[in-house]
Amino acid sequence: MDEPITCIADEDFNSINHYKKVEKIGEGTYGIVYKSKCLLTGNMVALKKVRLDGNDEGVPATTIRETATLRELKHRNVVSMLDVILKRNGLYLVFEYMDMDLRKYLDLLPKQIIILPSLLKSYMYQMMDGILYCHLRRIIHRDLKPQNLLIKENGILKIADFGLARTINIPVRRYTHEVVTLWYRAPEILLGCSRYSLAVDIWSIGCIFAEISTRRSLFRGDSEIDQLFRMFRALKKPTDEEWPEMRRSKNYTHLFPGYAGIPFASRVPDMEPEAIDLLLKTLIFDPSKRITAKEALNHIYFENFDTINLPIVDFSILVYDD
Repeated sequence: MDEPITCIADEDFNSINHYKKVEKIGEGTYGIVYKSKCLLTGNMVALKKVRLDGNDEGVPATTIRETATLRELKHRNVVSMLDVILKRNGLYLVFEYMDMDLRKYLDLLPKQIIILPSLLKSYMYQMMDGILYCHLRRIIHRDLKPQNLLIKENGILKIADFGLARTINIPVRRYTHEVVTLWYRAPEILLGCSRYSLAVDIWSIGCIFAEISTRRSLFRGDSEIDQLFRMFRALKKPTDEEWPEMRRSKNYTHLFPGYAGIPFASRVPDMEPEAIDLLLKTLIFDPSKRITAKEALNHIYFENFDTINLPIVDFSILVYDD
């Protein structure tokens, strides 16, 4: 879908009528998302009605940020924004339609089904390819999680929801550390580092990579400190030599226990050795030593990977509640 993004002015009162709602497919603090049909093209789209609070603050900052970011991004692994419609009663964002998000797919997949290695590899490649495109434009997503990855039955995966995205500056600006859903949050954010980089997205992708394989979140913390300790237990608390900046971080204390770590392969029993090697490189504590998206795409794990003929996803085996 390569249609140009257009902003239909408030005077065109019929513009929203170009879309016929089919069903509600999502709802959150931002508003409601409907599966809709474009009456001009016949294509299905995702119509996001942004919730306005009726006060003088106007359009939420996250929506402005997402709209501005997606105007600049055109890549097969980044969701396309097709239209922006401003009406007196609200703001509508129109996106290409995807079948479901990765979280829903993993939840609906029968427990006895093992994710095929080919699909795992394909999703990992596409996550890295999409985020590399963003990173080359100095954009940090900052909220990568299964809910923000959209998939189709033809095997394509796309990164979505850029409401928390930021454009990184050189030198690196100070950013708030209350970003990224807890289970996918990088250790430098948990430790209160206000200067962080593109590497936070790589950590999140590593966590998602493991979760696709095991169908279980890698680090299921219930607080920031619990999340950090779970990382230390699984990967071994880094030494001063391994991560010199750790001791200088805001939330660090010398009272942190010195976990020795456990054999990591036992946590991802269905992963092949090359996949585990790549995974561990995404989960290096020191962000300056963490693998980059470009390096990841050149990892031996992706040797001979067919980027054109992606593995098809069988949605017919998914189990829906009655």
